[in-house]
Amino acid sequence: MKLGIVGLPNVGKSTLFNAITKAGAEAANYPFCTIEPNVGVVSVPDHRLDVLAEMYHPQKVTPAVVEFVDIAGLVKGASRGEGLGNKFLSHIREVDAIVHVVRCFQDANVVHVDGSVDPLRDIDVINLELIFADLETVEKRLQKAEKLIKTGDKRYAFEAEVFQKVKSTLESGKGVRTMQLSEEEREVVEEACFLTAKPVLYAANLSEDEIAGEENNDFVKKVRELAAAEGAEVIAVSARIEEEISELDADEKKLFLEELGLKESGLDKLIRASYTLLGLISFLTAGEPEVRAWTIQKGTVASKAAGKIHTDFEKGFIRAEVVAYDDLIRCGSMAAAKEKGLVRSEGRDYVMCDGDICLFRFNV
Repeated sequence: MKLGIVGLPNVGKSTLFNAITKAGAEAANYPFCTIEPNVGVVSVPDHRLDVLAEMYHPQKVTPAVVEFVDIAGLVKGASRGEGLGNKFLSHIREVDAIVHVVRCFQDANVVHVDGSVDPLRDIDVINLELIFADLETVEKRLQKAEKLIKTGDKRYAFEAEVFQKVKSTLESGKGVRTMQLSEEEREVVEEACFLTAKPVLYAANLSEDEIAGEENNDFVKKVRELAAAEGAEVIAVSARIEEEISELDADEKKLFLEELGLKESGLDKLIRASYTLLGLISFLTAGEPEVRAWTIQKGTVASKAAGKIHTDFEKGFIRAEVVAYDDLIRCGSMAAAKEKGLVRSEGRDYVMCDGDICLFRFNV
């Protein structure tokens, strides 16, 4: 899973990135301090791995990972090359989802590129730049499809029809992700890699004092209303708190969060919300060599899940021996789970569930 972190300059984007990846991207109080996209890989927090490690005492524990890409601050006119726009818009094309950091705090010491704090205006600036970039893309696609209609191939007539719908949506100020599309239309749209088709998660950045009472913040309320209207996710974070947490060990982190009245860190919220947004789940493998989490799309069948581990597992798939995580923990061991008939033998078309612990049988 690759998430692109975007936002206007000085909204706390790079501070948040530094905190969650400890990658050391420069965070300075001026626009465009992030020129190349910084990339950091973060482990997905999963308490189930710790429990399984206690049970199996493996040589290593490997969590699932998320790749974060810190994309430099966009400004008005980015789609026309203003600031460092075109380069950064191309970086957005490569990610699975967009984490849009929105400033929801007042601080006279941190310059805002537009002179005042207004999250809806800031969101609009970014969204319009992405829409303008997509309009340029759809114009080219439309022209190409209309030229090829003359070949008599009905596919191009269909493509032209789909791209005309996309163009009308964009011209109305809405993103491609808001469109209701058939399966055939979606295939055409996905091939074009529109920026506004990417799922969006808004990260409302609050001050350290306000994060515990996020529900009372008027800025956050506005962002939630907007997100609900466009089917996006929202989390409230404090980039500064995340920065402090990143320097603590696990026990200190827990105490620190309790003192602030928080149940979990912003990173945990961010990853959980990203999984929901992208429709992802994790299945697990467990044994003495390794306990590991694997990320798959919800609805993935057993043979395809096996292929995530190794292509040979998918090619020579025989069956999957599956036990639910909760069942295994309740029984205390795989042997006890088998005795109670809770370890199932599943075929290649079995639809995987979150927390399934699997042993794949294969023959190549």
